[in-house]
Amino acid sequence: MNLKHYLAVTLALTATCASSQVTSLLPMPEPRNIIYDYVPSDSTELIVTEEGEEINPAFFDDLVETVPADTIMLIPEEVFTPVLTTLFPTYNLRPTVFDTLHIQDSLRIATTPVVTLVDGNPEVGAWINEDALRTDLMKRVRQNYIIGHPELIIYNEAHLPEPPRHFTATVDPETARIVISEVIPEFTAKPELEVVFGKKHWLKEFNVNLQFSQAFVSPNWYQGGNNSLNALASVFYKVRLNPAFHENLLFENTFQYKLGMINSPEDKMRDYSISEDLFQWNMTAGYKSTKRWYYSMNAQFKTQFLNNYKKGTNDLKAAFLSPSELNVGIGMTYNYTNPKKTLTFDASISPLSWNMKTCVNKRMDVTSFGIKAGHKTVHEIGSSAEGKLSWQICDNIALRSRLFVFSDYDYLQSDFENTLMFTINKFLTTQIYVHMRYDTSADKTDDDDWRKFMLKEILSFGFTYKFNT
Repeated sequence: MNLKHYLAVTLALTATCASSQVTSLLPMPEPRNIIYDYVPSDSTELIVTEEGEEINPAFFDDLVETVPADTIMLIPEEVFTPVLTTLFPTYNLRPTVFDTLHIQDSLRIATTPVVTLVDGNPEVGAWINEDALRTDLMKRVRQNYIIGHPELIIYNEAHLPEPPRHFTATVDPETARIVISEVIPEFTAKPELEVVFGKKHWLKEFNVNLQFSQAFVSPNWYQGGNNSLNALASVFYKVRLNPAFHENLLFENTFQYKLGMINSPEDKMRDYSISEDLFQWNMTAGYKSTKRWYYSMNAQFKTQFLNNYKKGTNDLKAAFLSPSELNVGIGMTYNYTNPKKTLTFDASISPLSWNMKTCVNKRMDVTSFGIKAGHKTVHEIGSSAEGKLSWQICDNIALRSRLFVFSDYDYLQSDFENTLMFTINKFLTTQIYVHMRYDTSADKTDDDDWRKFMLKEILSFGFTYKFNT
């Protein structure tokens, strides 16, 4: 018998009729070392085939006698065009162990050589192709056997028996004795990974921006114009109670500060002027009433830090706490967050609201802020409403908007702030900021169209840094 016939015998093991003839490959699980120390019997006897090739029958392990001769004829002979000349590894005769399900090609045997070391001479490196053919064949045999006879598979990878114990013998020269000791393999136990998720009660958001805009106009520019350099720095910080652990509570604090400066070539007294100086604090606290409604209290405070002068004069337009506003209202708040967590909307209505204005700088006219002459503060009772929107439109576009309205039933004032941010990468952004204000108590100006309605718009490009939890 040559190896060509042996491969036919191996394929025959996949047939259904062979289930009772291959039990010699599947010993009972009592021998614990059958998987690890399998040694075929009669490993010294050689068989000489008709072609004169010597074959060790240990590679067959007496399986040839268990297969009827007519079974060999079931396999087309043209399939086995390669002739195997290398020895068959004995580990392929170990009992079948299921590890995982392998998806094999639709072809039963690959006929294309795996490698060709020398073009035009397939004999060079033929042993590589033979080994690949044998490996592919054995994978198919084992896979078909496992699928066809799952009840005969004794072992799987998760329940293999313990490996056999190994011993070593050493001579003790002092006692002239042979000491036999067990060889214990070195094994370092991996520490058990324990995943602990701590409760994060506060969710935080932090954003820092430094924006610039610049223009240069040559002295001979046909339309004229002035050089300009603008800078805007902003810091935004928000912390709120995690609704996942505090479903019945609503608490949110927001701090922001903006400072903008522009060069002022027309101002003979200063090289720059302040275009934006705003510190603002907002707080919302509430207790759940229904699904999205809360009994709430809202508070806000805003002022500026630096002195701001009218162009070309020493007349103050604004200073620290001059003016400043503090508003506290009690009412109901509606809170909504979409399932994707990309949109958050809050709307607060405060039927009872208290508003205080201050102007502590003696160099300023307090009456321009609705405060009586000789006083530094004014207290007003009325109603207020506030709406806040935070929307992540897409991965690199975000909108933050806030509307606040207060009235003491004698006058009305409102602020509508919108910030649209375009993220270029992790550190670069473009930002559009629009602040609209309406105040029925504002002083008259030379332009009647801008008496009650005020507008500020800034388009800038610059650096950003942000993180959130």
